[in-house]
Amino acid sequence: MIETERLTLRNWRPSDAEPFERHTNTPAVMQWLGGAKPPELIHQMITDRLMRWQDDLGFTFWAVERREDTELLGFCGIKIADDAGSPVEGEYEIAWRLREDSWGQGYAKEAATASLDHVFNVVGAERVVALTVDGNMPSWGLMERLGMTRRPDLDYTGASWAEGKVIAYLLEKREWLARTS
Repeated sequence: MIETERLTLRNWRPSDAEPFERHTNTPAVMQWLGGAKPPELIHQMITDRLMRWQDDLGFTFWAVERREDTELLGFCGIKIADDAGSPVEGEYEIAWRLREDSWGQGYAKEAATASLDHVFNVVGAERVVALTVDGNMPSWGLMERLGMTRRPDLDYTGASWAEGKVIAYLLEKREWLARTS
């Protein structure tokens, strides 16, 4: 579990599936991720991927909970990039997905900062990638505010989660430590 000033990043519980699906499987949240999915796919993602990663790797796209009222806001965290054949396959990847009513309040940056601290200082990663699509300006804007560098040489197509070209950002551990020390 990771705690920040306003958030708790924690392992998933089976009871998280329904509120996560209800709050984040919306047209606005899923706009850049191929649109809303059937509820059973969201539940399967939590049990077959997110919970498995936390058990197998010790990290995942953690459930993000607001400390003030324990509301589930979405997820943020780290995984191993697994788009087969992509230039980032096997790299540590950071990602976030928060419910629409939490946008614009700094929660994504707060959760991402805590996730980057964890992956660099606890897991020992030397670099981390973040992935999005061209049109998702809020997401790549956050990547830039986190100090990540746009890397067109790592862009690719064919991801199952995105329509069109995936664009990549990268952050080196030394750059992160220089910013946060």
